[in-house]
Amino acid sequence: MSELVRDHDIVVYGASGFVGVLVAKYLAEHAPAGTRVALAGRSETKLTEVKQRLGVDWPVLVADATDAPALEKVAASTRVVITTVGPYAKFGKDLVRACAAAGTDYVDLTGEVLFARQSIDDNHELARSTGARIVHSCGFDSIPSDLGVHVLDQQVKADGAGELTDTTLVVTSMRGGMSGGTIDSMRHQLDTVKQDRKLRRLAASPYSLSPDRAAEPDLGRQDDVALLRGEEINPRLRGTLAPFVMASYNTRVVRRSNALREWAYGRQFRYREAMSVGASPLSPVIAFATKLGLGALIVGLSIPPTRFVLDRVLPKPGEGPSERSRNSGHFTMDLFTTTTTGERYTSRVKAKGDPGYAATAIMLGESALALVHDRDALPPSEGGVLTPATALGDALVTRLRAAGLEITARKC
Repeated sequence: MSELVRDHDIVVYGASGFVGVLVAKYLAEHAPAGTRVALAGRSETKLTEVKQRLGVDWPVLVADATDAPALEKVAASTRVVITTVGPYAKFGKDLVRACAAAGTDYVDLTGEVLFARQSIDDNHELARSTGARIVHSCGFDSIPSDLGVHVLDQQVKADGAGELTDTTLVVTSMRGGMSGGTIDSMRHQLDTVKQDRKLRRLAASPYSLSPDRAAEPDLGRQDDVALLRGEEINPRLRGTLAPFVMASYNTRVVRRSNALREWAYGRQFRYREAMSVGASPLSPVIAFATKLGLGALIVGLSIPPTRFVLDRVLPKPGEGPSERSRNSGHFTMDLFTTTTTGERYTSRVKAKGDPGYAATAIMLGESALALVHDRDALPPSEGGVLTPATALGDALVTRLRAAGLEITARKC
């Protein structure tokens, strides 16, 4: 990152939105003393209301997501930008470009494959030239996945147990709602790929976010919606596992981390994600019904008549659960791997709070704080469009553990 003097340490862009307010609140309560935070967005009135509600004396910066010159001023004023404004393919391109050009570190919540791919193509070399760390997906998409594999690999390496091979993340338990922003991003990407066969193929590729797809190993078909038998992953797992709705994005982030690290996890590293639906005799039926339900949601959002109906019942952008509901949420993700020496290892990422809101506010806020306060502990990097593991690594693991998340790895 540029050593130029900046007016702010962190700018929260989209600070008057539902998630933006949660992130700003988290920083107000947990940022180290002296951290210079500013709130940014398109409405000065709404930003001032947030500032008053939080009881902070932070500057307010006005910039519309389509006003490139205003976004450039925001980026040049700060060391780190947090943005919660999506769909990112629609509202995020100018801001990430401004940060890459200004040498300003950047974190967001995107789970959009095509936006992340375009950001890599447009900004990676520019960010390397300025030293900016552009870090997409610093919330529930995709920190548990990326850091879960990161600590798993570290433990295997520390024990001299070889490299990772078949690795599966299992959502062991989870309570929380799908956000309106996630639904809106899904709509936007479906509309985009419907019009372009080339983009459909890109979105479906298991290596769609890799720096060099031609250099990736040929590991056969990697299916993000397959039904899996628990015992085939680890002897202690029971029942049939269902597809996990976020697998099609998270898996690509983890594979990019492996490639950016010169395949340090292993050239035979195969990664997938699934969700436990219990160990009862009915688990195959429940898992199959879950798979059908996910497919039906995608088809329903792709067809105008059913989209009209779904739009009336699904969460709207900017909407979110009550504080009570956010606090009662939780998630536990267990990762299982077999190494090249035949050993079995597992890691766990676990947190209290609704995954997409309360837990995400912690993960996003701590990602930005790591970039500001933990420079010496960050992984070596010349900058670029990175991942949570390659940009933040152990510095973020340490921060999240201190914030109450469980992040562990051990031999089975």
